[in-house]
Amino acid sequence: MRTLLTGCVLLLMGSPLFAQKKNADLSQAVVTYKFRSNGKDVGGELKLFTNGTQARVARQGKQTEEQFLQFKEAASYQVLNNKGMAYTFKKPFSEYTKAELLPGIDTICGIACKKAKLFIRSNTIEVWYNTDLKIKGTPTISIAPDMGLVLKVIRNGNSETVASRIDYRKITAEELNWPAQWGKLLDEPAYQRQIIESRYQTIRIFNDEQIHFGRKIENPTGERANVTYHFSGGTVILKKVKLPETSAGQNLFAELIQHSNGDAYDRTGSVFMIPVDRKVSFLQALQNGLQVLPVYEGKNGKKYQGVTATDQYLPPLELMRFFTSFGAGHFNEQAKIQGYNWADSVVYKQDITALLPSLQGEVWIGVFIGNYDKGGHKASLNFKYYPGDGAEDKNLKKTWMMPAFNTTNLMEMAGQEYGTMFDKDSLTVTVDVPAGVKNLRLRYLTTGHGGWENGDEFVPKQNEIFVDGKRVYHFIPWREDCATYRMLNPASGNFGNGLSSSDLSRSNWCPGTITLPVEIPLPELKEGKHTLKVAIPLGKPEGTSFSAWNVSGVLIGERE
Repeated sequence: MRTLLTGCVLLLMGSPLFAQKKNADLSQAVVTYKFRSNGKDVGGELKLFTNGTQARVARQGKQTEEQFLQFKEAASYQVLNNKGMAYTFKKPFSEYTKAELLPGIDTICGIACKKAKLFIRSNTIEVWYNTDLKIKGTPTISIAPDMGLVLKVIRNGNSETVASRIDYRKITAEELNWPAQWGKLLDEPAYQRQIIESRYQTIRIFNDEQIHFGRKIENPTGERANVTYHFSGGTVILKKVKLPETSAGQNLFAELIQHSNGDAYDRTGSVFMIPVDRKVSFLQALQNGLQVLPVYEGKNGKKYQGVTATDQYLPPLELMRFFTSFGAGHFNEQAKIQGYNWADSVVYKQDITALLPSLQGEVWIGVFIGNYDKGGHKASLNFKYYPGDGAEDKNLKKTWMMPAFNTTNLMEMAGQEYGTMFDKDSLTVTVDVPAGVKNLRLRYLTTGHGGWENGDEFVPKQNEIFVDGKRVYHFIPWREDCATYRMLNPASGNFGNGLSSSDLSRSNWCPGTITLPVEIPLPELKEGKHTLKVAIPLGKPEGTSFSAWNVSGVLIGERE
């Protein structure tokens, strides 16, 4: 018996392990491949079932996609079975990337192999193959399947698929598993989209809902699930949905798709979840009015409704802060400029896996876009769940989470006060950390507003975070990349110097973007009551213009 450098074993006739019996049909076989990375076996295997005219590539485990080769037609078939539907993409061998033959011969499984190289999407693919055998096929159908039998493929010099055994025998109909019907035939772009979307779960929360001011509110009675409710003059949409339980290693992304339906301006937007596990909730305020919310009294004499946590109330948990563009969609045709290809809509997508512990079971999810326009905006919201590697995330299951403050006035159009308390004092909240919670951190979101020359939208301002009187974090939230998003802003004004309003740098936001949170470690925060403070030097009012800051924070820790 001879062991090759590739790890392939050549089994001699007479050996009890010999894969090729005397007088065997050499046109049918099972070829087994193994995987290596940087010269080391990584486990798993792949089998190629081939009968000379047809072949099937079979990976281990449950697969949603199957791959077939039809040599008489000189075509490959990829078949996706997803949610009871079958989709097929047929590709002629003639459309595959052609390989360049290289000098030299190698031996794999006792078979002399030619060597070739090709380039696919900047990846270097080396292929070892034989064209003299009666069996044909490839373990990777991205490699031209008309190269006879492919026995080894190396991608970028380190990722290797190599034949480890060839068993010549009759291939059964069950092993070939040739489809009786191909299902819906798709071209390659449509098929690739189906492939990608089959790999994760999408939950549609809202679908093209209009968010605008002046809507006649006619909500259903009660608190029904999967029904869109409208509040605050039509600028808040809300729905009770049932979200899946968290699975090991899972990632959750929020995706909001928004376009103008008549409003030309950049507006504050927020995707949020309403906690309802305390006596008072923001849901009650939406249903019955702001007077139900606890009041935070600023030293400036103003009263701010529902902005900080109390023993009986938790503010809305902010999932995503976004800002609408200047009129994407509705104003595209009214702002034609040669070479400017305006976007039809804005897509905001953010990883919110850190908030998964609060997003399970029945929850209230809402979207706010502040505007006073009758056309307003239209928005769709999806939650996309991407499966993990199966490794249990014990920390996620034991996570403690509490929204501590949120000054974004989601009920702006119903009279909720702007975040102006910073002009006389810090925003202060007392939180109670339960026993057994450790490794705390604050997930903090902040944006400055006041849209005139000296307003805080356009003036950098330091944010300081204090815990029990000690400063634990400070930074100046500022965005200098707003001009990157010019094609999202057809209705943006253009100044005499050639700049557009959407180009200007701002206090942690740009028209047509999301604002990312910062994670502030609080390792010294232990069990008991603590005081959090947010200090920002608020700009002074000028006439009827004033500055405000939308800040939200959620405490996240681990339970022992």
